Amino acid sequence: MSSKKLIYLPLGGAGEVGMNCYVYGYGAEDQERLIVVDLGVTFPDMDSTPGVDLILPDIQWLEERRDRIEAIFITHAHEDHVGAVGHLFERLGAPVYARAFTAHIARGKLAEYGLSDKTVKTVSAWPETVNAGPFTVGFLPVSHSIPETSALVIDTPDGRVVHTGDFKLDPTPIVGEPWNPDAWAEVAKPGVKALICDSTNVFSPDPGRSESDIADNLEALISEAQGMVVATTFASNVARLKTLADAGHRAGRSICLMGRAMRRMIEASVTTGVLADFPTVVSPEEAAQIPRENVMLLVTGSQGERRAASAQLAQGKYNGMRLKEGDLFLFSSKTIPGNERGVIRIINQFSEMGVDVIDDQGGRYHVSGHANRPDLTTMHKLMKPQIVVPMHGEHRHLREHARLAQTNGAQSIVAVNGTMVSLSGNAPQIAGYVETGRTYLDGSVQIGALDGIVRDRIRMALNGHVVVSVVLDENDEPLGEPWCELKGLPEIGRSNAPLVDVLESDLDQFVGRAGDKTRGDDDKLEEGIKRIVRKTCLDEIGKKAEVTVIISRLEA
Repeated sequence: MSSKKLIYLPLGGAGEVGMNCYVYGYGAEDQERLIVVDLGVTFPDMDSTPGVDLILPDIQWLEERRDRIEAIFITHAHEDHVGAVGHLFERLGAPVYARAFTAHIARGKLAEYGLSDKTVKTVSAWPETVNAGPFTVGFLPVSHSIPETSALVIDTPDGRVVHTGDFKLDPTPIVGEPWNPDAWAEVAKPGVKALICDSTNVFSPDPGRSESDIADNLEALISEAQGMVVATTFASNVARLKTLADAGHRAGRSICLMGRAMRRMIEASVTTGVLADFPTVVSPEEAAQIPRENVMLLVTGSQGERRAASAQLAQGKYNGMRLKEGDLFLFSSKTIPGNERGVIRIINQFSEMGVDVIDDQGGRYHVSGHANRPDLTTMHKLMKPQIVVPMHGEHRHLREHARLAQTNGAQSIVAVNGTMVSLSGNAPQIAGYVETGRTYLDGSVQIGALDGIVRDRIRMALNGHVVVSVVLDENDEPLGEPWCELKGLPEIGRSNAPLVDVLESDLDQFVGRAGDKTRGDDDKLEEGIKRIVRKTCLDEIGKKAEVTVIISRLEA
């Protein structure tokens, strides 16, 4: 019996939606040759990750084995699948393979960091394949909400694995290749050892709908609007942008794109030939000269992002454009859980202006890019895999998808981030666990989620901050009173005296009464000062402030 095994290891995207990063390996234990599928990001929020710009997968396990990585394969160009390529490539060093549109986006990510775009290799669709150590990998087209989305057909010494990536069963997707069950059935003919499958919409009971289903609804809505029409969706949802632009054009409106990410995505689509007939667009300056009832803006910010075009318009003005009473704003998108607060804030700001806001209204103006429960069953029965491993979903999605797969006759297992699964036997087996976490892009620096930086930032936001300065002479005697600087704290406490005065008085008494051992030991003195500050703050304002102590000593 061979000691070599086929392993699957998610480092992101399993137990969450976003930050996709999956590893496949084949070989003897701790000697496996590896391939990586997707390097994505997820996005921070002010509650749990204040000040953070992006969240990346923790790739330390991979980095320690970079000499065993054969290649990186990117399934499609959504940020949660390709967004970390520029940030993490130097730590992995393996060539990147993708289809033309995705490769174009990936090269742009590398260029932002001054990295050579020659490391990205363009691959044609299946049946063309790439040899990567013990793996042979092909890109199998599938419909989604962005051009040239592909599943991966991964042939290994232990059988064929199909990694679906994000997908839906859409025969008329407007942009991108339609769902082709015959091509998938052909791939399934030799037998599928394991299907690693999207789980996002496993709880949606009705079959998924086509992108073309909403075109008439959008055109009717836009045609009936009296003022300016503004629509937002994901900048990367090229199919929806095309649907919206076509509907606006047919309604007699000039189309204006607002938001750098949206313009870049359309430009990339045209450059790579996946979008040939997008309506002519006008600049914001030109749009400002056209009667409002003849203009339609397509803007970024469907998830309430504070710096995107939607939020800027809601605050009053963006690129010279303002919304007025009687204008129409459409969210042609689904709000990702966790983003509701930002979206509602924008809706209310527009409401105060007299702007009519419309959301997706149960699917009239939006269809998902992911397979619903009946579509997953269709995929299971078409591919007839021995094993189904759910991915791309929160834990509840993975667990429900595993149940569905078992109902459809396959072996299944729930494998969240860090769970190494052996796919070599007749049933999936847990082969070990890897420590996984998150890496934060904080400004221009990558920091670990457990480094304490964001934790301290949250504590300061919740509790305020006091800086205490103490000066001691060469005999450890205080020179004057300690003084305090306050940030994020009320000026007046319960005693109706200035909080800074109460703190300085209490600290003066403490330092004056402290023994020689305490004043002569920085650690003991700092500990005592922090204790006094927190107690005084609790008494005066009901909060234990964060404290920084600066001790200065004069030398003899």
